[in-house]
Amino acid sequence: MTSKEVTQIAPNHLAIIMDGNGRWAQGKGKPRVFGHKAGMDALQNTAIHAQNRGVKVLTVYAFSTENWKRPAPEVKFIMSLPIDFYEKFVPTLNRENIRIAMIGTRQGVPKATLKSIDRAMVDTANNTGMILNIALNYGGQAEILDAVKSLISDVQAEQVTLADITSEVFENHLTTAILPTAYRNPDLLIRTSGEHRLSNFLPWQTAYSELYFTETLWPDFDEKALDLALEVYAQRDRRYGGIKK
Repeated sequence: MTSKEVTQIAPNHLAIIMDGNGRWAQGKGKPRVFGHKAGMDALQNTAIHAQNRGVKVLTVYAFSTENWKRPAPEVKFIMSLPIDFYEKFVPTLNRENIRIAMIGTRQGVPKATLKSIDRAMVDTANNTGMILNIALNYGGQAEILDAVKSLISDVQAEQVTLADITSEVFENHLTTAILPTAYRNPDLLIRTSGEHRLSNFLPWQTAYSELYFTETLWPDFDEKALDLALEVYAQRDRRYGGIKK
């Protein structure tokens, strides 16, 4: 494979754990919320560049079910970001033909936050480019438990039998079922800020994802940083448990 061919390979589904906003701000002597605002700017730039590189779905970890443990003022600020995101970035994403989607639990999320996300999804619904999938109030273990409960309910209602349950059927009960079937599971997962764990993000879907960890804090993650990650990904040998001849 030539170097030119390597640089042209991009994941169909890219997932990112956007980590390091607070540390980035504190390193500049600013409040942690300053970093979250800068992280929102980084998201827009990364989304546009990802689409330009050929990514079909970009799933970003915006807020986990565990993040409610953070100080209340910080949580309140994070929950206000989708409102700012709608006003500031949705027109740009529309021009770029990017569609907004959301996974996660709506329960507990402020109504104003959900309203902004819902408006963004409606306003971009007809776009045919990359899907920017926002994981908000998302927890992977809870997602799997909910899928199991949903399947049990289907069995009890005699809509399916135990013999009918396959991996594909199970995936239809996960929140990522809103995505095109071929792109539901990430090909590449990036985590910024130097942490080396998934933190309850897409545990089922990332079973065969390539993992890429970088010391770069999320607000500093730019086009060059993404290009580097994609270059590393393009050189990975993905065998899915098999052997390539």
